Formats: sequence, structure tokens, C-alpha cells
Amino acid sequence: QVQLVESGGGLVQAGGSLRLSCAASGLQFSNYPMGWFRQAPGKERDDVFEYVAAISGNGGNTYYADSVKGRFSISRDNAKNTMYLQLNRLKEEDTAIYYCAADPDGSWKNARDYAFWGQGTQVTVSS
Repeated sequence: QVQLVESGGGLVQAGGSLRLSCAASGLQFSNYPMGWFRQAPGKERDDVFEYVAAISGNGGNTYYADSVKGRFSISRDNAKNTMYLQLNRLKEEDTAIYYCAADPDGSWKNARDYAFWGQGTQVTVSS
């Protein structure tokens, strides 16, 4: 049974930093590309997940949404079965629930193409 567990969210002031982690189990971690998505307040009913970043199985290729490029950094430690998202220079509009996902079957930017999801971790950025 595949499990993805996010951690590291919290309340931070604008301009601050956080590091999110996604611990995986039940899958051959290094075989799977993974991604981070977020769901902003009020978007839960619309089932809208905004693409944030993605990373290849060996970590050699990383991709970012334009809105976070230069501020966020995705990485993974395959020995620890863990993926990370470093969030720097946070803005109020980064406030959201952040989800990790694994095993995209198609576009790495499309949430619907991912087979496995974590439960999410809340990031709140205050002014």
C-alpha cells in the first residue's frame, strides 16, 4: 500500500521560509517522478490543484511553475524515500494546502495524472 505523508507546514511571515517533506512508503521510490501541488483557500470545492513543481525519479530533472520559479526548490533523497520542497521568500498568495503526489501517467503538471497523493500540509503566510 502506497503512502505519502507530508510535513513541515506552518504559519510564517511574508518573506520567510519553510521546508516541506514528503515521506513515501510502499513503492520503489526512485522509480517514480513526483510532484508538489497546492490548493488555495476556497478552491477545495472546485477540486482545483495548482501545479507547483515536479522532479524526476533520479532527481536530475526539476520543473517549476512560473509563480514559484526562483523562490521554491524541489529535491529528493532516494536513500530516505523522501521528497522536499524548500519555500523561500514566501508571499501571502502562497497560502494553501500543499500536497505531494507520485507516479504521473502523462503530464507531470496535471494533477489528474498522478496516481498517489498525500493528505496535505497547511502553509499560511501572513503579512
